[in-house]
Amino acid sequence: MSFYATIARYYDAEHTDKTDDLVLYSQLAEEYGDPILDIGCGTGRVMFHLAQEGCRVYGIDSEAAMLDRAKIKLDAFPYVRDKLTFIQADVLKYEMEQRFKQVLLSYNSLMHFHDQEEQLALLGKLRQWIAEDGLLVVDLPNAGETFATQDSDAMTLERTFIDPDSGHMVMQQAVSYLDRVQQLMQVTWFYDEITEDGVVVRTVAPVIFRYFFFPEVKLLLQQSGFKVDEVYGDTEMGPFEDGCERMIIFASPA
Repeated sequence: MSFYATIARYYDAEHTDKTDDLVLYSQLAEEYGDPILDIGCGTGRVMFHLAQEGCRVYGIDSEAAMLDRAKIKLDAFPYVRDKLTFIQADVLKYEMEQRFKQVLLSYNSLMHFHDQEEQLALLGKLRQWIAEDGLLVVDLPNAGETFATQDSDAMTLERTFIDPDSGHMVMQQAVSYLDRVQQLMQVTWFYDEITEDGVVVRTVAPVIFRYFFFPEVKLLLQQSGFKVDEVYGDTEMGPFEDGCERMIIFASPA
């Protein structure tokens, strides 16, 4: 099973506190309008928020298990059904004529594209799909802060949450290894679900993330027909500087 097929049942409960970027996307939607395209949309965390504000939002994801969770959520939000379009496809192979006022590579989505050929292919696709007056948003962690941390092979407890399907408490732990030459982070997440009788059921989910530095992303964007307008260090559009948490890039068609 793929990483997201393995963790799909936990994803929404795990990310209930991930809301800091939603205000930013609301502000951008007011400025740029819709339709909006969310790359790697998953269960629709960003999409449902924007749809409730009246935006038409398209989402593309290759993982059926994540999109199945999104479609279940539609039952709880039937009034936004006509605002949402979910597409199950490999973004690198998908073709469409639609043009978008905003294209979002939201929360770490670009990190799943590990080699330069894939990265350029993806950004080339997005250049085809974005309106000439549109905006591309790329939200990534600040790699400098990650690369400055001390290596450790210890398992760390990241969070606990309640699985809404079973009502069981889940302890999410992780072990990671950073290859600073290849800029790849290998993470193995352990989801320990505690049943009513005290039995611990463990789900193991390994994944690899690609880290990026700003000059690298800037060059990739330029090679793909974009120009960088702004770069920020957080979702409140604070400065991109040493110690900031994120690298949020606004780019437009060159």
